[in-house]
Amino acid sequence: MTPLIAIAAEAAEQKSAEVTDWAGRLGWVAGLLLFIAFVYWLMRQGWKWRGSLQSDLPELPTAPEAAGVEKLTLSGRYHGSTTAGQWLDRIVAHGLGTRSRVELTLTDAGLAVVRPGANDFFVPAEALREARLDKGIAGKVLAEGGLLIVTWTHGGTLLDSGFRSDRAAEHTAWVEAINSMTTTTEGIAR
Repeated sequence: MTPLIAIAAEAAEQKSAEVTDWAGRLGWVAGLLLFIAFVYWLMRQGWKWRGSLQSDLPELPTAPEAAGVEKLTLSGRYHGSTTAGQWLDRIVAHGLGTRSRVELTLTDAGLAVVRPGANDFFVPAEALREARLDKGIAGKVLAEGGLLIVTWTHGGTLLDSGFRSDRAAEHTAWVEAINSMTTTTEGIAR
């Protein structure tokens, strides 16, 4: 037999060694699962801690019975709320940090925010400060002008809430309508 054929025959006879240390492997898998659970628990504790820091915010207002004449409606996504001008300072109190689907309705009385699976809320017209197009809010960054940001006041705190319509071309009409309703002309520096 030539040396090449002998090497090929020997290689064909070799097999992988069977796993004999099942306890060691199961220990590593269990350790990894515990580590993942611990990291998840830490993230949840951080979310709850942030909510307790923001507990001074009052409960969210609900829509009045007679909301007035409907000006605009929008169907899309709610991406969260932040402290105005601080696009990474997410507000989590009262469910404002929960991303969800959204149905927005702008009326003479204000802005009704209906979120299936999350807390609905209402922004009275006198609480609205401005609307603008922006590219990001905590947890979501899009192309320039991809988000409708509504600035409003709640319990003495100025908030930015981010929305994205299923039809982004609607955003400009919303900015114009909300800005025409506001009584203040002050902008929030970014």
